[in-house]
Amino acid sequence: MLQSRLMELRRSWLGLEVALIATRAGVTRTLPSRDHRLVCHVGRPVHATCRTDNRTHHRLQSRGDLDLIPAGIPGIWQDDETATVLLLSLSPELLASAASHAGLHGPIDLVPQLQLRDPLLEHLAWAFEAELRADPPGPPLYGDSLGLAIASHLVHRYRTDASPLREGGLSPRQLKRVVEHIESHVDRRLALSELAALAGVSASHFKALFKRSTGLPVHQYVIRRRVERARLLLQERTATIADVAAQTGFANQSHLARWMRRVAGVTPTDVLREER
Repeated sequence: MLQSRLMELRRSWLGLEVALIATRAGVTRTLPSRDHRLVCHVGRPVHATCRTDNRTHHRLQSRGDLDLIPAGIPGIWQDDETATVLLLSLSPELLASAASHAGLHGPIDLVPQLQLRDPLLEHLAWAFEAELRADPPGPPLYGDSLGLAIASHLVHRYRTDASPLREGGLSPRQLKRVVEHIESHVDRRLALSELAALAGVSASHFKALFKRSTGLPVHQYVIRRRVERARLLLQERTATIADVAAQTGFANQSHLARWMRRVAGVTPTDVLREER
């Protein structure tokens, strides 16, 4: 159950419920659900911690960031300020219908995803946001079609037995190995050949596969993770900006400031001035 709501707009379509929700700073909990949940961050950047599926993920979440929480899995989000999200709850029947259209049969299980970047899902989420705000609302068939499009994409890309490598992206296992390596070595220069070797593919092939899986080029993804790690370190107020830049792989504090402003819309000095 989402807690401390400041605002909520909600509509339902065939096998799908969509809600635009603003929550106060603090902890938001969701209980295990029969439905699969796709959470899209809508508002301004917010520092957050997510705990789900035995994983803890610290991040600066920005507009378009997505969390995919499969049915039966609880989640806990802790935001440092007011956050606005678009919550899409998809029924197992909707996913089964999408799978049937794709020639797949049997139960469909999805792989949990945290801070996912997927341009197609993001585009569909914005369409639903516009529908929630529309007055008068559009015809039900429009929302039904959008819901089926989301379910089809989830089945195609994020089901547990999918092989995204054949479909044009990295497999969940390959992507997990690469992402964990980036997180563990965010303080140093990472060679494309090094990451490609972890995935077991050529460097040129890896670039295309990684972007199809995350929605971001490798370089931009790494920069984003460095910026988010730097913001966390700055909020601890135990190191100088220059030290934080060195600890997160930036050449100097000016290099850090330039990328933090571009990615997060704030400077290191702004972060240090934030209230605890």
